[in-house]
Amino acid sequence: MLQLAQERYGDQAVKTINAWQHMIHSSQSIQVEGRLQDINAFFNQRIQFNDDQRIWKQADYWATPLETMGRRQGDCEDFSIAKYISLLMTGIPSDQLRLVYVKARIGSASKNITQAHMVVAFYPSPNVDPLILDNLNPHILRASQRQDLLPVFSFNSAGLWVQGQSKPVGTAQKRLSRWRDLLTRLQSEGL
Repeated sequence: MLQLAQERYGDQAVKTINAWQHMIHSSQSIQVEGRLQDINAFFNQRIQFNDDQRIWKQADYWATPLETMGRRQGDCEDFSIAKYISLLMTGIPSDQLRLVYVKARIGSASKNITQAHMVVAFYPSPNVDPLILDNLNPHILRASQRQDLLPVFSFNSAGLWVQGQSKPVGTAQKRLSRWRDLLTRLQSEGL
């Protein structure tokens, strides 16, 4: 991965990847809450928000963690994917994590303006109010505390859930082409 970072993005990317690998390794020995905090802060502090059109010259592109750290910028999906993969790498089981597509309320509550957004949800146990990792709000809060987010659907490597349904409606790999493409690129990068 370091060789790919050097070839594609240069010395700064190698420094970021080294710091990330060190954080992943050291996080494996701390409590889950600490892992969530470390990973959320790592990406929120090091990655600048930008849209896919500016970064990738595409309307919608889901970047791998290497691509996000290499460019040191990303949109909400890129932040969420990097956090999700990092949490998996620290040993958190995939059934405790979901990528959640939401409608995020922007501006004042009275204007009711929303935009598409993605966050990571951590479920300490099934059917519990999950903790939300987000690039818009640096604080990890329970989903019930995030009145600005309206869930639409969620997914992980095992399934795809539509809001309001307790059972998966299928797999993300079959239903989400961007997820399928991302998994292929992750594999080629050694993740």
